[in-house]
Amino acid sequence: MDARDALATALTTAGIQLPAMDIRTPWAEDSRYALVHLGLCSAPVAHALAEVITRGASR
Repeated sequence: MDARDALATALTTAGIQLPAMDIRTPWAEDSRYALVHLGLCSAPVAHALAEVITRGASR
């Protein structure tokens, strides 16, 4: 949950909101870790993500 919350906070700071972020545990027993499911996003949100990532990567 910490990873999901950190990502949500970072995205919100960048002006981006994914509508359905969730936590999933794919293993029935002895979960090693959970997966952060980002859900679906629209084309404009995908472009915004690409722009933010590109700006960050160029630093």
